[in-house]
Amino acid sequence: MNVINPEILNLRKELHENPELSSFEYETAIRIRQFVEKNSTATIIENIGGSGLAVVYEYPNPGKSITIRCELDALPIQEVNTFKHQSKKKGISHKCGHDGHMAIVSGLVFWLQNQIFNSGKIILLFQPAEETGEGAYHVLNDTKFKALKTDYIFALHNIPKEPLNSIIITEKGFSAEVQSFIVRVKGKESHAAEPENGINPALGLSEIITSISRLNVTNPIAENFTIITPVHITMGQKSYGISPAKGELHYTLRTWNSEEMLHSKTKIENLIKETCHSNTLKYEIEWLEYFPASINNKESNNYISKAALDNNYKTLKRPYPFKFGEDFGWFSKTYKTAMFGLGAGLDSPALHNTDYDFPDEIIETGLTMFQSIISNIMTDKN
Repeated sequence: MNVINPEILNLRKELHENPELSSFEYETAIRIRQFVEKNSTATIIENIGGSGLAVVYEYPNPGKSITIRCELDALPIQEVNTFKHQSKKKGISHKCGHDGHMAIVSGLVFWLQNQIFNSGKIILLFQPAEETGEGAYHVLNDTKFKALKTDYIFALHNIPKEPLNSIIITEKGFSAEVQSFIVRVKGKESHAAEPENGINPALGLSEIITSISRLNVTNPIAENFTIITPVHITMGQKSYGISPAKGELHYTLRTWNSEEMLHSKTKIENLIKETCHSNTLKYEIEWLEYFPASINNKESNNYISKAALDNNYKTLKRPYPFKFGEDFGWFSKTYKTAMFGLGAGLDSPALHNTDYDFPDEIIETGLTMFQSIISNIMTDKN
């Protein structure tokens, strides 16, 4: 394996030290722009879908257009690591590896600067707000991105607990469809000594929790795979003389596809309606933070498989998608897309853990995979 360019490693650590939350990645975008300007003559288009930017290499004749996408944002997690490049931002850190993804995509400028393709276009896309599910949607609907008229969009995600530098390929889709929701119920307050004079929501909430739990289908091979996870519950206040009126339940809902998502949402809505009616509770449901399923286009997936084979990388075929959400799914609705997993090591802390850090050892593999994908598409006569 080749020695990684130290400028790429320095960029990765600089990005890790200076994380920014979703939709506020303006300094991160500036760092990327400055890195590209220093090492490339490519055209840079800024403020795409917010703080996003695209680095564009356009060749003499019309041809295939390929986008390589990564994410700009970090997470609201306090880092516990004490290494030299630890986060300088209290309560914010790169615990999903987006700093490493950016370093890989930025590192492509050194290779692209020396490529002489006869036709087509290569776009390096640095997307904002992936963690909230909003960034890809806003990029997709930005006229600046639409004007680039890309044919293919590729991305990777590092995957802890998988062999270092292995390539993980999923046939149907890369990640789950995810929708979060809030259930708000309202009864009637009363004195805690006389709960019969009010409508306490506790029983109704407990019935909703129990009924929703029965909708789970935990077998990942099942077409109707459904995971509904309670993440937050509130009711009343710490005032022991009051029987409360209000309560809230917060959930995330995960399925493998849009059809099952709609089916599950309908079942949840009917269940809540019936339970609240029988408990004389008013209610409302708010659906939020939607991540469409990331679907791997067959042709695009074949290019990933070929790149792994060309470079003799260990390939792992995964029979079902990852359970996490990935807003790359918005691109899947319009373009030929595919994501692949890049093994981050069996001993790596899990994603979103406080002690996670992107392993620099996999940067070269990510670079080589994207280089091969681009070369194969640009030279393919089909």
